[in-house]
Amino acid sequence: QKADQRGLQPSAPIYFGQLLGMADHLTYSLGGAGYRAYKYVPYGKIHEVMPYLIRRAQENSDMMGGVSVELNMLKKEIFRRMWPF
Repeated sequence: QKADQRGLQPSAPIYFGQLLGMADHLTYSLGGAGYRAYKYVPYGKIHEVMPYLIRRAQENSDMMGGVSVELNMLKKEIFRRMWPF
């Protein structure tokens, strides 16, 4: 809606990319309105990827206010993966 209000049409040469699992509702809304939106998944060794994922989770939590549940879920998953036994 805001993109349309600012004159940004779905045919504009702009792509919206978001981390899979973060603000999915925004990606779905953009895609449903005809904008080019995609999800990306970082990959690599766990000790290389986790700092990036934690930063993204913190940014999303700060920006959106109410997503501390997502951050807690990420922390639990990090713990589960680093200490599986």
